[in-house]
Amino acid sequence: MQKLLYLCTLLVCMSQYDYLIVGAGLFGATFAFKAKMAGKKCLVIDKREHLGGNVYCERVAGINVHKYGAHIFHTSNRAVWDFVNSLVPFNRYTNCPVANYKGELYNLPFNMNTFYQMWGVRTPDEAIAKVESQKSKVKSMLNGREPRNLEEQALLLVGKDIYEKLIKGYTEKQWGRSCTELPAFIIRRLPLRFVYDNNYFNDFYQGIPVGGYNLLVEQLLEGIDTRTNCDFFAHRSELTALADKIIYTGPIDRFYDFRFGKLEYRTVRFETEIKDTPNYQGNAVINYTDRETPFTRIIEHKHFESFGQAVYDNPKTVISREYSTEWQPGMEPYYPVNDNKNASLYAQYKALADNESKVFFGGRLAEYKYYDMAPTIEQALCLADKELKE
Repeated sequence: MQKLLYLCTLLVCMSQYDYLIVGAGLFGATFAFKAKMAGKKCLVIDKREHLGGNVYCERVAGINVHKYGAHIFHTSNRAVWDFVNSLVPFNRYTNCPVANYKGELYNLPFNMNTFYQMWGVRTPDEAIAKVESQKSKVKSMLNGREPRNLEEQALLLVGKDIYEKLIKGYTEKQWGRSCTELPAFIIRRLPLRFVYDNNYFNDFYQGIPVGGYNLLVEQLLEGIDTRTNCDFFAHRSELTALADKIIYTGPIDRFYDFRFGKLEYRTVRFETEIKDTPNYQGNAVINYTDRETPFTRIIEHKHFESFGQAVYDNPKTVISREYSTEWQPGMEPYYPVNDNKNASLYAQYKALADNESKVFFGGRLAEYKYYDMAPTIEQALCLADKELKE
């Protein structure tokens, strides 16, 4: 009888899962996929009503709408590209945004098309001479000292015309403060391309999953236990008891009950609407770079997956206006505030995280770092390779 009681107690105490994964975004889903392939059992939870984190798409008027902002997959890491393409095929989408400054249109990134639109120059030598002329005035103004703020740094990199029309207003809307109040290190470099090339990314590979990102997430989490509408912090002790180890992708300060204070973020508000036209703006991304326009950009979701004449197969389109605002509790945190105060605060939380033996922190919120999708997957694959070997 005593032996039977011991066995029953042992069974109750045994964990049901090898890993509890908090957050069903790309980091958590990728780790879960690799863990399953290694024979581990995972439970993936998310407080939202859906899986996929910020890459989740809603189907609206027959169009995959990027609910949490535009997501364009791009990488030069062949292993990451092969990994995602082994799960779902990707299309040939190439990111070529356009800037709208008070009705004037400019190609991005800054390239010969931009310089022709800005100054009427036609050759690289003419463009270089124009840029260098404007930069020399800034160098003279600085008189050898380092830039003190983002405005001075940007002027030093690209000169007055590009800064005032294509950087200043957009940046001030994005960060909610004047460029003279922002640290110089936010803009370490502003690449100028003296070729006629509107491809925004330098990466070897880019595209969108055929059929949308939900299909990628479904493949990553196929056969894995998941729970949505499940708040880790509302049921922390019960959920923690279910697994031997935790992969945590939520806000790191929340994990430690804001012991040292709250980290700051910028967030984005979206106004999404259906338009009774097959083609609203002719491009997936148009940035509004003047300070007076309240939104930062308009996304037309159809153009991520429909090309050429296929755009007109659907008589409707869906657009989203994006408004950058200060983050408040209850809002979705998007962009870490890169200043000395928050960097110091994060360092205190990271010191705690580094001493955890059964909790692993990964992703943009847990690491207080903005990650594109490919680096997020790469980090998750690296953690899986290290952790699952042991």
